[in-house]
Amino acid sequence: MTRRLGSGSLVIATHNAGKLKEISSLLEPYGVKCLSAGSLGLSEPAETGTTFIENALIKARAAAEGSGMAALADDSGLAVDALGGRPGVYTADWAERQWFEGEPGRDWYMAMGKVEGMLQQIGRDADRSCAFHCTLAIAWPDGEHAVYEGTAPGSLTWPPRGELGFGYDPVFVPKGREQTFAEIDPAEKHAISHRADAFAKLVAEQFG
Repeated sequence: MTRRLGSGSLVIATHNAGKLKEISSLLEPYGVKCLSAGSLGLSEPAETGTTFIENALIKARAAAEGSGMAALADDSGLAVDALGGRPGVYTADWAERQWFEGEPGRDWYMAMGKVEGMLQQIGRDADRSCAFHCTLAIAWPDGEHAVYEGTAPGSLTWPPRGELGFGYDPVFVPKGREQTFAEIDPAEKHAISHRADAFAKLVAEQFG
């Protein structure tokens, strides 16, 4: 039987306030109080894994060991069938660039354009099937862990459409829909997203 979190405090392995808020709202109904790794002064570990599971576990274990508490981490990205599953764990890396001011940043239009360019090189009949993936990993200080995987299948479109999403959302059309993630109301998107799928599995096992 999988170990259960129960109510109490949980470290979220992130330095992103937006992600902390989103996860906190999902777990609040179950009596879980979320703290960010950033607020505890924990550093971000190098994500050296080659799969979503490996990277999620790296982050969760580092936060659990550093805090002495149970920790939750996620790793997510886009996998394009015709590109052999790329960008995959490098989804965010494909958007990395240096700005003219010398500060690092992410250019998601550049990242979307890179994917589209590679598909166009394959040809007009390139398979545009893809899926967003999300892996949630819980780790305890004693080394025990649990993993939950979620997916949102769909296809890629071009040019980008919509202003409501982020990342690759403007080119991702979820299966059974005509609008991109960036055209769908955020509340509706969150209900059918890869993260929602993973969280539903976590909640069913941990609090069901």
